[in-house]
Amino acid sequence: ATLFSFDGRQVLTGSCDRSLRLWDLQSRECVRTFTGHTGFVTSAAFAPDGQSVASASRDATARLWDVKSGRCMHVLEGHREKLHSVSFLPF
Repeated sequence: ATLFSFDGRQVLTGSCDRSLRLWDLQSRECVRTFTGHTGFVTSAAFAPDGQSVASASRDATARLWDVKSGRCMHVLEGHREKLHSVSFLPF
């Protein structure tokens, strides 16, 4: 999973290492790592306000993360199989 922030300054990547990483495009450095999934990250999405990120994983969970702190705010469980996609509706 790879996507640009709405302002075009950052890129979010999801990986087989079960993490998401937020990259600053100007410095080309990782500025935040989001950890907690126990399976490959298959999808990610920025909230329209840029304050949070959602992720989906082969661990059958979706997670909502705070962009500034990297803290997992919510874990959505209940699926029996891996998740393939996550998105936000625009507001």
